[in-house]
Amino acid sequence: MPATTLRLEALLSLHGLITFAALLTYVIFTRAQHQRRYPSAAIGWVISLLLIPYLALPLFLLFGTRKLVHNPRQRTKPATGALRELPWPQALAASMQLAPAAAYRDLSIHADGAAALAALREVIDGATRTLDVCTFILGRDPLGQEIGDALIGKARAGVRVRLLLDGVGRWMGGRANLGPFRAAGVEVAIFVPLIHSPFRGRLNLRDHRKMVIADGQRLWTGGRNFAVEYFAGDRATAAWRDLTFDCRGELVGAASLQFARDWSFATDDRAMEAAPPADVAAARTDATAPFAQIIPSGPDQTDDTVLSMLVTASFRARHRIVAVTPYFVPDESLLGALSLAARRGVVVDLLIPARSNHRMADIARHRPLRELVRTGCRVWMLPQMIHAKGFVSDDAIAFAGSANLDARSLFLNYEMMVAFYAPEDVRRFAAWIDAQRGDATLYVAQRPGALRDMAEGLVLAFAFQM
Repeated sequence: MPATTLRLEALLSLHGLITFAALLTYVIFTRAQHQRRYPSAAIGWVISLLLIPYLALPLFLLFGTRKLVHNPRQRTKPATGALRELPWPQALAASMQLAPAAAYRDLSIHADGAAALAALREVIDGATRTLDVCTFILGRDPLGQEIGDALIGKARAGVRVRLLLDGVGRWMGGRANLGPFRAAGVEVAIFVPLIHSPFRGRLNLRDHRKMVIADGQRLWTGGRNFAVEYFAGDRATAAWRDLTFDCRGELVGAASLQFARDWSFATDDRAMEAAPPADVAAARTDATAPFAQIIPSGPDQTDDTVLSMLVTASFRARHRIVAVTPYFVPDESLLGALSLAARRGVVVDLLIPARSNHRMADIARHRPLRELVRTGCRVWMLPQMIHAKGFVSDDAIAFAGSANLDARSLFLNYEMMVAFYAPEDVRRFAAWIDAQRGDATLYVAQRPGALRDMAEGLVLAFAFQM
């Protein structure tokens, strides 16, 4: 047998062994870490490992892990009887070992960017002891400069200021100069920096949470980043519509606990991992106050918490679901729940921008949108960019916060939503979303051509899931 033939057979055998090892690694990691992936993501990884194992295997080891629950806190599963005594949202949250619902007061839902900025200034100015700030983007623009100067001023005045930024988000915002912050005494932490040990986190798992907490007493949160387009815009950038709100009360304590855990992870301080579990009962010293619940989701949660809450809320809806999101690329369970709600007579209204700031999201969304429209849902297209994230089911529950209705937010990002249970406030969030529809037009589904259909499939399979 010629030597070249032997070498070729040896190379093919080696290639086969590498491919087998790559697939075995995928199976072992997925099984051992209980990784639930978006179906097209799983298909994408398997195909990549089969075709290009030399490239796909290192990428999988770097980016393939979706859950990073290190040394999870040991918690006793709530008794079935205790869960039955709670309303379904609280029972579901308790079963996923989330902090209990807590009382709040003085809820202000910001009508627009000007109101949101006024509230943000008030929260920052009112801090006398501590100021905890978490944001995805701190823009290198006049708005980012203003917020930065305010934080520096509070630090110089003796307030303990902690600023938590996402590693990728910092670059997306223009890479804000953090030197003046540190020089003024602001404690700065980067959540998974661009250059880091792969054992500290995954670059594609981003901290998308947004919150400002003053003295542990007042919370400002929602979807806005600290950049000019999220508030007022300028000559070059039109203002985006977005949803933020602020409140006081015991709910702020739950948000503070979440910030402390995020800060602990970012600074490699494991003290928070030993925090005792919370009781499933609502934290309410004032029996007359409304209550709400912090719903964190992401790699630090064993379950897909926000997705589970949204799917359940959709199945339990009896009259109406209203939602707003800038990017609509849901998984099959949420899409199916919304479609089935419409089929059984629930009015389903979804508000999205006619054109978002992410072209890939706009391409990928048409398949699920066609399914929604086919089953009777109404999709409203807003001519301006809207970055708000909200979801309301009947008068029973309203979600608002940082999570988009797309696979990245629902499966990959660290997110935080707040679930409101008081009917009067649930209606207020629904009214805010409805008010944005004034100049919107209904989406009309069109059958895609072959090239368009192929492009949508490729984007859905690869762009969002890995």
